[in-house]
Amino acid sequence: MLPTAQVAGSGGEAMAAREAARHTAGAKRYKYLRRLLHARHMDFEFALWQMLYLFTAPQRVYRNFHYRKQTKDQWARDDPAFLVLLSIWLCVSTIGFGFVLDMGFFETIKLLLWVVFIDCVGVGLLIATLMWFISNKYLVKRQSRDCDVEWGYAFDVHLNAFYPLLVILHFIQLFFINYVIISNSFIGYFVGNTLWLIAIGYYIYVTFLGYSALPFLKNTVILLYPFALLILLYVLSLALGWNFTKTLCSFYKYRVK
Repeated sequence: MLPTAQVAGSGGEAMAAREAARHTAGAKRYKYLRRLLHARHMDFEFALWQMLYLFTAPQRVYRNFHYRKQTKDQWARDDPAFLVLLSIWLCVSTIGFGFVLDMGFFETIKLLLWVVFIDCVGVGLLIATLMWFISNKYLVKRQSRDCDVEWGYAFDVHLNAFYPLLVILHFIQLFFINYVIISNSFIGYFVGNTLWLIAIGYYIYVTFLGYSALPFLKNTVILLYPFALLILLYVLSLALGWNFTKTLCSFYKYRVK
């Protein structure tokens, strides 16, 4: 009977090893990228649902992350549909910015490359890595040291927070930009700066919700502290007549020279 038991044991160990391999970061990354190349494997309807609720009830979006952890043993998204739709939003809104700012075809393409690869992807990778490091280093509960924040989840939190900011500043703002926001009047920079306040406030709040949803983190309320600096900066901008949107437009035009 000994050889039979040995074979069974080896088979069990092999199955355990294969199961463990399926949950490595490399395996998850491969699965994510593979789905990115096959549109029919992506759930765009569910991604649109998430985009809607990021404005109306972002807590419901993070509740779904809990379900994914229970069913697929990972916090991060395994479906790139949200990223694809976000990229489409970013491209369309940036082209709109180029049109409103009276940029030529090649200037608009240059702006689009800057916004997609630097502002969205580059800054997103930097912020996600920074938050991943800070949360694992300082926010994990002492009794939960065997748990850690997945880098992919940190990047998902950034994308979730970035989406409302993108819609407010790169889409809604376009309808007012030439008539009100770029003007030198008080009502102009009041409307523009208020949109910035709402957009960045959304980013801070959705980021806080993302990390507070993880049961093994502590003191996540500190992620709301930047609200105080944001409000102070907003009040100062109105007192000093600093138009954030006008500065952004000047920066965009400088980029494409």
